[in-house]
Amino acid sequence: MTRLGLFGGAFDPPHIAHVALARAAVEQLSLDELRICPTGGAYHRASAPTDAQHRLAMAREAFAEVPRAVVDDREIRRGGATYTVDTLRELHAEQPSAVLHLVMGEDQAAGFTKWREWEAIARLATICVASRQYSAAAQPPLALPAGVRSVQLRLPDHPESATEVRHRLTLGQDIGDLVPPGVARYIAHHHLYQPL
Repeated sequence: MTRLGLFGGAFDPPHIAHVALARAAVEQLSLDELRICPTGGAYHRASAPTDAQHRLAMAREAFAEVPRAVVDDREIRRGGATYTVDTLRELHAEQPSAVLHLVMGEDQAAGFTKWREWEAIARLATICVASRQYSAAAQPPLALPAGVRSVQLRLPDHPESATEVRHRLTLGQDIGDLVPPGVARYIAHHHLYQPL
């Protein structure tokens, strides 16, 4: 039986904590494939993300060295607001016998019950939450509702965030310690996240 993971996000820009989470998911969940899905129009973001094609290209750079990770552009092609439940339904329709795993960080898990059709998401996939303070005794991870199939992933401490990357760039500071080299080159080449 195929074990298929989904890791979605704005990836605006993707940073080394994203890459560490992808690696942890592939290894700890024994995934046959991890789909990395940059969002199209994220319904929950206040500000417009960087152009989708730039975010897609940066995701390809960032996750190129992660075994069994495939950058999937379906949410960008879908257009408009994108919802995880729709992507999981598509993956299930394409591979009905696959065991689906939804990979996320603690910050996303904290608001999971606010996601569109979160109950359907929980039926379609095991919720896999990366935790920097891993505890085998903590079940379910964080505040996921009782009965939700969940797995806690161990993640080394990575303080990076996309907000920090963008902030440093607007100040003209180096981001080499926050993003993979290919992403840093892409950002510099395309003059992304420059101050106004």
